[in-house]
Amino acid sequence: MFPLNYLTLKNLTHKFEAREIHKRYIAVVEGLVEQDEGEIKLPLICDWPNRPLQKVCFEHGKSAHTRYQVIERNIEQNTTRVLLEPVSGRTHQLRVHMLSLGHPMLGDGLYAPEPVLAKAPRLLLHAQELWLNHPITGVEIRIEAKADF
Repeated sequence: MFPLNYLTLKNLTHKFEAREIHKRYIAVVEGLVEQDEGEIKLPLICDWPNRPLQKVCFEHGKSAHTRYQVIERNIEQNTTRVLLEPVSGRTHQLRVHMLSLGHPMLGDGLYAPEPVLAKAPRLLLHAQELWLNHPITGVEIRIEAKADF
C-alpha cells in the first residue's frame, strides 16, 4: 500500500496502530500441528546480539498475539499448511510464534534448522488477504492473492 498524500498516510498509520487493518497469511510449517486452531500470546523482543532475530521474552518483550487454523496436514511430508492471523504486528511475529510451538516454517533462513530450511527453495509464508476500510471513503477494501505453494 502506498498513500498518495499526507492525509491518507496519516489515516493509514492510525489504522495500523489501532489494528484496523487485518491480514491473513498462509504458511507451511514442519511437523503436524496438533490442535486444529488456537492462539499464541507470547511477548517478543529483538535478540540484539543476533539481530535481526527476534525472541520470546516475558520480562521485556512487547505483547504479540497470533491466531492460527490448520488447513491441511501432510503426513507423508510431515508438514502442516496453516492460516495465520496476526492480531498484533511485531517483527517476525508469525515465524517466532510458530517456532515456539515447535513448528518452524519451511524455507525460513533465519529460524528453521537446516533440514527444514532445505525443504523449500524460499520461505513458505504468504500474505494471502488484507482488508481495511478506505482511509477517505470508509468503503471496505479487500485484497486477496492466493499462495503459489
